Amino acid sequence: MKKIVLSKDAPAPIGPYSQAVIHGNTLYVSGQIAIDQSTGNIVTDTIEKETNQVMKNLGLILKEAGADYSQIIKCSIFVSDMGNFAKINEVYGKYFPENPPARETVEVSCLPKNVNVEISCIAYL
Repeated sequence: MKKIVLSKDAPAPIGPYSQAVIHGNTLYVSGQIAIDQSTGNIVTDTIEKETNQVMKNLGLILKEAGADYSQIIKCSIFVSDMGNFAKINEVYGKYFPENPPARETVEVSCLPKNVNVEISCIAYL
């Protein structure tokens, strides 16, 4: 059986998907982009600000499910330009000071709303 997670603090899904789904003791969080829920605007001033907003959005969904960053076991990072990898990695790493999760980073040709980074994760509860 699955349970749908919906945080009113995080951006609403922009398509036919859930922010996250719990199955058993595993939380699957859909890919998040840098939408600032308070304004509805996409944060793309710098790749660092964009990545921080993405991670903040993930955190809001984790919180709604009763989890936090330390419970993430895997992330998938999609970037539009691998040239931004070092800057994305620097911001991302601040959320995992110890025991970072497994992950992959993949360059793709285009992301929703033409953003530069999208991150999804799997966490345990």
